[in-house]
Amino acid sequence: MPVFNEIKPTELSENVFSEIGNRWMLLTAYDPANGRVNAMTASWGGMGVLWNRPVLFAFVRPQRYTYGLLNHSDVCSACFLEDGHRPALQICGTKSGRDTDKIAESGLTPVELDGVWGFAEAIRVMKLKKLFVADMEKDHFIDPTLLKNYSAEDYHRVFVYEIETVYEKE
Repeated sequence: MPVFNEIKPTELSENVFSEIGNRWMLLTAYDPANGRVNAMTASWGGMGVLWNRPVLFAFVRPQRYTYGLLNHSDVCSACFLEDGHRPALQICGTKSGRDTDKIAESGLTPVELDGVWGFAEAIRVMKLKKLFVADMEKDHFIDPTLLKNYSAEDYHRVFVYEIETVYEKE
């Protein structure tokens, strides 16, 4: 089992644009219905300060299986994997936990950290507490060219989480 050290969110040294946009993250939640960990690859989101708290925000479409898990849980995690795990990220981004145990298929190893799930292959796991959700609406887009991302009109829900704890692998 890997050892993870707790750090403060303000001690993060990674570039948020690289971490989320290029490395991608796994939004990870426990599914009590089937007793399995589920993770969804996400590359749309960010980190910053909101309401005087360190936050991570992510965008999830309503047809995603993880959407329901995130709606029904107050906590989840964001996991950033070591280099070389792009195939696992692709499985978690293209397969549904509704239809398959994609964690087993991806070869990732779930580990529990303070009430949330992460992966042994992660370099960083963030324990997140849900603060706010809002649905994106078509008439709120200022730049109409962005609507090309929504041909099925399946607008994302924005989840804003407080970053409660950050665990970095030794």
